[in-house]
Amino acid sequence: MGWHRIAFFGLLLSALAGAQTLNCSFPGYKAVEGLKAEMRSGSLELTWQGERGQTLRATLGITGGQPVVRELAVEKNAKSGKWSVLGHDLTPEYQVTTGRRRISAQQEVPLRQLGMFTPEIIERQKWFAFWDAPLNVPGRPGSNAAVDLPRKPEEIERAWATFQITGCQVSTDGARLEADFPGVSLGLFSGSLRYTVYRGANLIRQEVIAKTEAPSVAYKFVAGLKGFTIGNDTRLVWRDIARGWQHSWFGGNVNADPVALKARNRLAIVEAGAGSVAVFPASHKFFFSREVESNLGYNYYRKDSDSTFAVGVRQADREESFKPYGTTDAVWQRRVTQAREFAENFALYNAPPGTLQRMAVYFYLDSGNAQATQQAVMAFTHDDVYKPLNGYQVMVSHFHFHLNEELTDAGTIDHQPQWIPTLKALGINIAALCDFHADSHPTDTGKIRLEEQRVYFEGSARFSDRDFLIIPGEEPDATLGGHYMFLFPKPVYYTHAPLRRAGSTTPPPSEQPYTEDLAPYGKVYHTSSPETETRLLNDEHALMWQTHPRTKSSDGYPDAVKDKPHFLSDRFAGASFQSLPVDQSQKRLCEARCLDLLDDMNNWAGPKYLIAEGDTYTKSPEDETYPQLDVNYVKLDRLPKFSDGWTPVLDALRAGNFFVTSGEVLLHDYAIQGTGDKRTFAVDVDWTWPAEFVELVWGDGKTTNREIVSATSLAPFSTHRYRIPFDAGGKKWIRFAAWDSAGNGAFTQPVHLQ
Repeated sequence: MGWHRIAFFGLLLSALAGAQTLNCSFPGYKAVEGLKAEMRSGSLELTWQGERGQTLRATLGITGGQPVVRELAVEKNAKSGKWSVLGHDLTPEYQVTTGRRRISAQQEVPLRQLGMFTPEIIERQKWFAFWDAPLNVPGRPGSNAAVDLPRKPEEIERAWATFQITGCQVSTDGARLEADFPGVSLGLFSGSLRYTVYRGANLIRQEVIAKTEAPSVAYKFVAGLKGFTIGNDTRLVWRDIARGWQHSWFGGNVNADPVALKARNRLAIVEAGAGSVAVFPASHKFFFSREVESNLGYNYYRKDSDSTFAVGVRQADREESFKPYGTTDAVWQRRVTQAREFAENFALYNAPPGTLQRMAVYFYLDSGNAQATQQAVMAFTHDDVYKPLNGYQVMVSHFHFHLNEELTDAGTIDHQPQWIPTLKALGINIAALCDFHADSHPTDTGKIRLEEQRVYFEGSARFSDRDFLIIPGEEPDATLGGHYMFLFPKPVYYTHAPLRRAGSTTPPPSEQPYTEDLAPYGKVYHTSSPETETRLLNDEHALMWQTHPRTKSSDGYPDAVKDKPHFLSDRFAGASFQSLPVDQSQKRLCEARCLDLLDDMNNWAGPKYLIAEGDTYTKSPEDETYPQLDVNYVKLDRLPKFSDGWTPVLDALRAGNFFVTSGEVLLHDYAIQGTGDKRTFAVDVDWTWPAEFVELVWGDGKTTNREIVSATSLAPFSTHRYRIPFDAGGKKWIRFAAWDSAGNGAFTQPVHLQ
């Protein structure tokens, strides 16, 4: 017997000695067509029907308390009877990095002005922080940064998961199988490892579900599988930020650390002769809010030896500032300052004590090559495009692109900024901008601002098209409290002066008439009080809403103005929706801040809505914009021309004729049917990811309630028609929402019943 055979049998005996018989219980399991779980040779075997006639198999076991994916395999079709093994003897790996969550100075300012900066409110509102970067030591104090700086190195802990698995529990939930393995320690967290497979999808979700009792924890995680075999036909494939195909054959030296891949679409693919395994994060829930969407490398690989490698998903430790631009020194310096400030905004995820955080990574098993697998995975996000829907226009809001300054610096009105093709490529039809915030001269009350507005309006007109409308909006920080959006139905020249606080030494603006005619601008408005700002909204049939409510510079708003005339007016549309913060224990996007506020506002007053916003700065085609953006589908048969004004857009927003979505869940043909107390909410829902649940939410003017309907039995890539009866008696308003298993969703605006 040769030495290599002796070595082989030695390794085999060693593996057998370390292997354990996995003991699984099946209390929640029931046989479902297309889903099967059974014990085989001391391991748990999950078999499920996937897409395009493919059957998938995952065999799970333990060795020395360590969970092991003994095999990932795909059968192309039932007639072949042949299985292709895509990976074997793989082990899950997790790393968590934790820091301390702090409330931001940007939140502190409005809360102090409202007399609300108390220990109790600080404890509550720190979980809504935007300007926080727990891993940035020592931090740089500034107008927006976290309070209580400097940060200390000992606040940061990094830990890899350790496992003491002895068994598992298997359950069926609709059209999915879940296998839960208790016994995970992950730094400050402890919990279980779970694998989930879905009938009708080639997906397998691996997640650690864990909690911590430590206070003020912000965190990020790495999640993947290690042990993939390096063979002659094995390579890692991805598209780079320019959409060019790249690959690695693992021919170099081993890696000491994970190699961050700036892969397009957050997607890397292990390709072998037998097929492919793709690895990627949840398409929206994985991402916390930032000022820019530059690709920080959300995938990784690591060559562990000459024979094995690991792949997975990751978040970076810090922001990479965008490249400043500008011809004039003043503009250049402002861009440089902004780029540096963004380093202080890298908030990570929230982990309030006792909450079960779900740290997920997805794998997609396929019999095809990398290109075919990439197309199959991209179907879950419509190729990172907001899918056209008949009778709707896709609208985004709140971007600080500094269009006036960029065109002025370029020296030509025909300079096309790079954010325009970026938004168009996403399938966006309407972009509402927010110049005159950190740019230009927002509080100038004379010709300087008016001339800048002229460039702003002319540039917006120049680059609007038959399928793309640019609306020149503004986010004032003036007299109405917090930050808010102004949207006019046409170009309107106006100036505004900031509200003078008690004890302010800033001189009041010079006396100006409310309106005057000034060549070449025509009618010009001047506002300097809540009354004149509200009057302007009414005179020009404009809309406003609270931007980033209950956080940032709007912390405490709109709660503080809910009894004010401008809030009670139908010119106050409501507030903005942005997935901020991200808490992986929540099943909905922006569950505790945005959706709670939507329900509160409608209990307080008449119809109020949430308008999806981006609230970001410069964009480039190479950015990963789709996963960090939510949009509005506005009910409009056609897109207005810039020259005709965009009253139809404002009318639809004012009437609540739009829904908000992350893109993967779409709603259409929704309406309330019937009269009197016995009514029905009717809606058709389009899903890509496996569905989770739908809900009717209603309020009686004081409290909010909901009816949740499980959707786990639905197939992915399907449409389902819901007809949900409800009793309208005692209900002031009602709305509908649908959420998928990856945390994506869509919701209608509230309809008032009385």
